[in-house]
Amino acid sequence: MNNEPRQIPEVPVIIIESDDEPMNAVTTPPVQPQRRLSWLQVAGIAVLVAALLAALFAGYKLYNYYHIGIPVSTTPSENIDKLKQPLVPATPEVKLTSVTVLDVPINFYELHGLKASIQFTRPEADDTSVYLYTRCADHTPEGKYIGSLVAEGKDLQSDRTRLGYMAMADGRMVIGIARSDKVKDYVLERGGSFFRQFILVSDGVIPSRFYLHGKVERRGIGRIGDTLYYIATAGKETLWDFADALREYGFTDAIYITGGNAHSFYRTADGVSHDIGVPDTTENTSTQIPWLVFKKR
Repeated sequence: MNNEPRQIPEVPVIIIESDDEPMNAVTTPPVQPQRRLSWLQVAGIAVLVAALLAALFAGYKLYNYYHIGIPVSTTPSENIDKLKQPLVPATPEVKLTSVTVLDVPINFYELHGLKASIQFTRPEADDTSVYLYTRCADHTPEGKYIGSLVAEGKDLQSDRTRLGYMAMADGRMVIGIARSDKVKDYVLERGGSFFRQFILVSDGVIPSRFYLHGKVERRGIGRIGDTLYYIATAGKETLWDFADALREYGFTDAIYITGGNAHSFYRTADGVSHDIGVPDTTENTSTQIPWLVFKKR
């Protein structure tokens, strides 16, 4: 019996070498060389961007020019057509109606058989050709007019910041709402008068915002149908209440008239003049104030 200890055979270690990459290795794609734009391509892109910006700016300007944010009853072309219509004979007169609308006492002066112009001398009560006069456009203390102003064919200011207007030519007169200067240009050609003021009512709608605040006496020029009215509150009112009362009464369009309770007059059919507002205690000799004067044709 062999008593020698039994030897455990060695287990061979087998190492397999491989040149292949492991299965889970991340393969990085080869970097492609960047292609640079030629100067012609860069210039073309710059021109395209500039043209796009110019088109956007032109569109913005065009939108602002025509978009007023409120409906408009009569286009500038339609008002020019009205100014071209032949005059219909009518007795010159101013009819006063006093009413209260939405708790706002108002005097309406209905205008018939009259023509209007802008002049810089204040009418006298003994001038029987004058049936009514009032302030119209505003001006700064330095004498610069606010809003476009044409007086008897003379262009004194071009300013479209106020979109309401009144135009007078060849014995006819209209009011309207527009940013366009087509009506002003027509009036200039005809030797007429024109001024701009704030909108009170446009196509039976009042603006969503007013720029004059507080309570003072208010004035305006309004239209119902083809009839124009000079309008004056009997007391102090906010501009919103004034405009809302005109809308409620049925005015299609109305524009603001500056002057508050400044003195003016109207003449009845019997030739007698009647004060509007508070009579002046001092003589006003200013030649800067533009007066809107209604005379018999």
